Amino acid sequence: MPNLRYTDNHIVNVLERTKTIAMLGASPKPHRASNRVMQFLQKSNYRVVPITDQKGVEWILGERVYPSLGSIPEKFQMVDIFRSADYALEITKEIIALSKLKKIETIWMQLNIRDDLAADLAEKSGLDIIMDRCPAIEIRRLIKTGHLSSSMDERQ
Repeated sequence: MPNLRYTDNHIVNVLERTKTIAMLGASPKPHRASNRVMQFLQKSNYRVVPITDQKGVEWILGERVYPSLGSIPEKFQMVDIFRSADYALEITKEIIALSKLKKIETIWMQLNIRDDLAADLAEKSGLDIIMDRCPAIEIRRLIKTGHLSSSMDERQ
């Protein structure tokens, strides 16, 4: 069973080397958590590429929406999963298959999303995996504790 205790240094390392995040399950609705997290990540100087299967949604927070990870034309370092844990294994397999082509380094599963088999597969494929955490919460916490720069500009 993968460990859900991630050191602050590990999380900081992931956050500092990430420039572009593909957000799977992004929502155009401002009251949804994925929309609020996307907005926070953008304000923290990340490029966030939204992925949704919602019909008729072409743009979210100024970014073009894509229907799948594979349809994103550029490279991205992290996939932030805002989907039910029931889909985590299937999504992880897709990420692993795309990881070399898209230069994906990290799979981040949001709060209450955990799949130990998916985590094991990701780790064996050389990917970092963080489960049951929110990057927005982690960034705020790490800034407050002094582990991460409040400007986040130092990542650039």
